[in-house]
Amino acid sequence: MDRISALRNIEDVLAAFEEGERSLSELEREVRGILRTYAADFEGDLRAYRASGDGAADGLVVLAASEPDARGRVRDLVDDPGQFSVAPADEG
Repeated sequence: MDRISALRNIEDVLAAFEEGERSLSELEREVRGILRTYAADFEGDLRAYRASGDGAADGLVVLAASEPDARGRVRDLVDDPGQFSVAPADEG
C-alpha cells in the first residue's frame, strides 16, 4: 500500500466515523490496521512486535525481522526502556 492509498483509506474510515457508521474502537482498529499494512509494505518483509515490561517501552510496537532485532529497535527508540520483552503483536 502506498502513502496515498493509506491516507485515502484513513480518510474513508474517518468519514464513516463522522457519519456515525463506526464507533471509536472500530475507528482505532481500522486505522491501526491501515497503518500496519502501510508500514509493513514500506519496510519490506518485517513483522510487528509489541514490547511489554515495567518501563517506557511497555506497549511500544515496532517492525523488525526477528525478536532480537525488535529488542534493538525498542532500545533505539526509548531513552530508558527498563526491563522488557518483545513478542509478535496481534494483528487486530
